[in-house]
Amino acid sequence: MLASKQKGLAMVIVIWVLSLLTIMAGSFALTMRRETTVISAVKDNAVVQAMAETGVNIAKQMLFLADESMRWRADGSIYLINYQDAKIRIRLLSELGKIDINKADEELLTAMMKSTTAEVSKQQEIVSAILDWRDEDELIHINGAEKEQYEEAELSYSPANKDFQLIEELQMVLGMNNDLYQQLKPLITVYSKQTQVDLNVASKEVITAIGNLDPEILDEYIQQRTESNANNFPAPAFPLTEGGSNNQGATNNQVYTIISQAQLYDEFATGIKATIRKSATGADQPFQVLNWQIIDQKQSLFDDDMTQLLVTQDEPEN
Repeated sequence: MLASKQKGLAMVIVIWVLSLLTIMAGSFALTMRRETTVISAVKDNAVVQAMAETGVNIAKQMLFLADESMRWRADGSIYLINYQDAKIRIRLLSELGKIDINKADEELLTAMMKSTTAEVSKQQEIVSAILDWRDEDELIHINGAEKEQYEEAELSYSPANKDFQLIEELQMVLGMNNDLYQQLKPLITVYSKQTQVDLNVASKEVITAIGNLDPEILDEYIQQRTESNANNFPAPAFPLTEGGSNNQGATNNQVYTIISQAQLYDEFATGIKATIRKSATGADQPFQVLNWQIIDQKQSLFDDDMTQLLVTQDEPEN
């Protein structure tokens, strides 16, 4: 009887040990699967990041090809490169095609603000606050803001009373919020140094914001511009308008924003946004990097609504 009980106890212990080992093995396998998934994700992210950097370097090369007809155009067009299992989309934007918040007059700033979702009264306040921020005096524009208004808002800083150094500084202007800033961010620059926008190289977003072209005419113009890019034809002239500038002569100020996004296995991961300036002839480096950001944009260059801007190109030969 005792021997039978001992055998039963031994069997229970064996079953318990086997169960414990099974649980441990399952936990170990689950941990390994999780670690493998994490490592795979890190690897894929590194690969996509490297692809995005490759896109920036290719864009630099294609912007300044000796054959001008073969150059990529910095007018908001998107270029596609297929590389192994990845797709790279690269968008080029000339800073001359943006609204310079240091040089734009009140009329242009007002047109820019009208393109946002801000209330009309808020739009006028922001325009005046921008003018007060960048001018050198303490005189207040209508509904604007100088030192006293910033103190009343209990802010620890005052208007700079000089030019914006970076577009991010616009977030400090009294009345500006993050939602409004994100709407303005694609439209503005501090590198143009021009009072008006060069509409020949302006993106569709900027042209729409300025609001001086019928939407149907704009879509037709963008289509013509994209087709001319794909076929290496000269860019079509911008339709005549009352506002903006059609002058392409200010090319000595060669500052560009490059947005490069890579997609691996048909899944968008990450990208890079770089602002570069072409160096003077004879400089040690051909480009000066003014800004470099790793981005994860809400609006991907692979979205359907970006297809209109897509120009298919092959990877350049070395």
